[in-house]
Amino acid sequence: MKNRILIVDDEPNIVMLLEYAFKKQDFEVFIARDGSEALEILKHQVPNIVLLDIMMPNVDGYQTLQEIKKNKSLKDTKVVFLTAKNKASDVEKGLKLGADKYLTKPFSVKKLVSEILELLA
Repeated sequence: MKNRILIVDDEPNIVMLLEYAFKKQDFEVFIARDGSEALEILKHQVPNIVLLDIMMPNVDGYQTLQEIKKNKSLKDTKVVFLTAKNKASDVEKGLKLGADKYLTKPFSVKKLVSEILELLA
């Protein structure tokens, strides 16, 4: 069965880059431009992993993660923050809320994909 990833980011260039990279790895890819779109998708899809930006309009990444953690049908879904927020306090907050990994922008696509594959192994 294919791995399924939900990419949640409001920057179109990042979304396109990541979508291409994960489709090349034979992932089924879902896209959301903010947390509220992500939560809507998660009502109908259960991905293996959610790649989540923090700073987005409407519902931010922190709020989105909290909602994901409340949803029992998503208990096995891994959540990885991919964000420009790189202060130690940001990383600590993200991990304390339950993120499985916290990665910062700018990023290497190759390294990101390998980190995600490692997390799913």
